[in-house]
Amino acid sequence: MNPTYITSLDKVAGIGAQERAALAPVLENFAFRSNDYYLSLIDWEDTKDPIRRLIIPSPDELEPWGRLDPSSEHQYTRAPGLQHKYRETALLLVSDLCGGFCRYCFRKRLFIEDAREVNKDVSGGLAYIRDHPEITNVLLTGGDPLVLGTDRLRDILNHLRAIRHVRIIRIGTKMLAYDPYRIINDPALVDAVRGCYDGENLVYIMAQFNHPRELTDAACRAIALLQDAGAVIMNQTPLIRGINDDPAVLSKLLGRLSFVGVNPYYVFQCRPTTGNRTFAVPVEESYRIFEQARATCSGLSKQARFVMSHATGKIEVVGKTGGFTYFKYNQAADPDDIGRFMVYKSNPQAYWFDDYTDLVDEGRLGDPEEAVGDARDLALSPGAGYTLG
Repeated sequence: MNPTYITSLDKVAGIGAQERAALAPVLENFAFRSNDYYLSLIDWEDTKDPIRRLIIPSPDELEPWGRLDPSSEHQYTRAPGLQHKYRETALLLVSDLCGGFCRYCFRKRLFIEDAREVNKDVSGGLAYIRDHPEITNVLLTGGDPLVLGTDRLRDILNHLRAIRHVRIIRIGTKMLAYDPYRIINDPALVDAVRGCYDGENLVYIMAQFNHPRELTDAACRAIALLQDAGAVIMNQTPLIRGINDDPAVLSKLLGRLSFVGVNPYYVFQCRPTTGNRTFAVPVEESYRIFEQARATCSGLSKQARFVMSHATGKIEVVGKTGGFTYFKYNQAADPDDIGRFMVYKSNPQAYWFDDYTDLVDEGRLGDPEEAVGDARDLALSPGAGYTLG
C-alpha cells in the first residue's frame, strides 16, 4: 500500500458539504493534512471518534486561547534551524511538513507562518553541534524528519554520526502512526537507520502514538523493522481531551506499547497553544488520569513520566494531596534547576505551570508551613532544590 495524501476536506468522503462549510473558517487559520490510510482508521458513524478528533478540524479550534509558541522555543534558537535548550541535547528542525497535522500540534506556527525556524540547509546547525562537545544527543524534528527523502535523511544522519561527541541521534516522528508504509515500503530508509547503529552509539525513534487504535498491524510491522535495524523506540504522547483522557484508554495504550517493545517515555500536559483549548485537560485532572492509568499497567508500562514541557524545562508532576500539588524539574534550561522540588497550592483550574506561579505573584497561596507538612506526609524530602510556592 502507498497511502495517498490529502490536504483538502473535499477529498474526505466522511465529511459532508454542510460540515465542510462549517469548517472553512478553521482552515483559514490552521492547515489540514492526512492520508487515506489514516482516515481509514476513523469510525465515521461515531461523531466522537478519537482518531477523527485527532486529525479532522473542529470549529472549537477557533476559541481564543494560548499562544503560538507556548514553550518560548524561539529563546533557544542558536543557529538557523537549531535549538539548544538543555546542555546535552540539541534540536535540528529539518522539516516543515508532517505525515498528518495533529489538531493539537504545539508547533502549528510552522504551518501557518513563514517557517523561518526550519532551515533546509543544516550546515549551520551541524557546525554549532561540532563546536559544542557537551552535546551528546541530537534530536531531528520539525515537522517530521521522515517526510524527507531517504537520501536527504541519510545525509543528515551520516553528518551527525561523523561528529564524535554525538552519541545518540533521536528522530522525532509520528509517521509510525500516520503512515507506517513509509517504513515498510522503503528498505533504504531502514538501512539508513541500520547504518547509524554501530553497537554502541544508538538511534532512538521518538514515536507518537496517542491512542491504542493507531497500533495497527502495519504500525507494528514498521516498529519491528526499525527495531531489527537496531533502533530503540520510545513513545511520547500528550494527554488530550476526547482522545486519551480516559484512564482505561491511556492504560491500554501504555500496555500495548510495552507489548511490542516500545518504551513509554513521556505523557505530556497539552501545551497552551493557540487553538488547543478544546483539547486541554487541567493539570491536576491530567495527573489523576495518568496515575489511574498506571495503576492498571505492568511495571514496564509504568516507565512514562507526566511532564509539562515548559519554557524553563521539563517539569514533572510528582504528587498531589488534598491541598497541594508537587512538581520537580526533570530537565531544565538552567542546570541549577534540575531536580528542584516545588510545592504549590492546589489549583484545579490550572492548565499550565504558569497558572500556579501566577498565584505566587498575586499572593493567593496558602500557609507554607502547611505545605511542608503535607510534603512530609508524603515522605518527600525537599532537598537543596526545594521551593515553596
